[in-house]
Amino acid sequence: MYSDYVTVDSLHINGKLTLGENIADLGGTIMAFEAFQRTAQYKHNEIISGYTPAQRFFLGYALAWMEQMRPEAMASQVKSNEHSPAKWRVLGPLSVMPAFYEAFNVREGDKMWRSESERVSLW
Repeated sequence: MYSDYVTVDSLHINGKLTLGENIADLGGTIMAFEAFQRTAQYKHNEIISGYTPAQRFFLGYALAWMEQMRPEAMASQVKSNEHSPAKWRVLGPLSVMPAFYEAFNVREGDKMWRSESERVSLW
């Protein structure tokens, strides 16, 4: 899945190199969302600025990874670092989480849609 992501020009993420960290990102995000579901904020389901608690959780997760990188730095990271670049540390985990699909009503044809056969399940 990560090896399909193109970062700079035609440079793909090395999914084998980043596998451990990609799994950790997904596992951590799943556990964080499960913990969030136990909070009063989630249970009260209050809409704030048009967003549900689940939507705000995922938006907050994405905002935490917001950064700018020069193409040269991105290429260097992709070639030598076991961490996927920030953008794909958001797109990767969220694009396989059923809760994300539910929160944003993601449907086939949407940019982050992955078929069920492409989605990963850890446990």
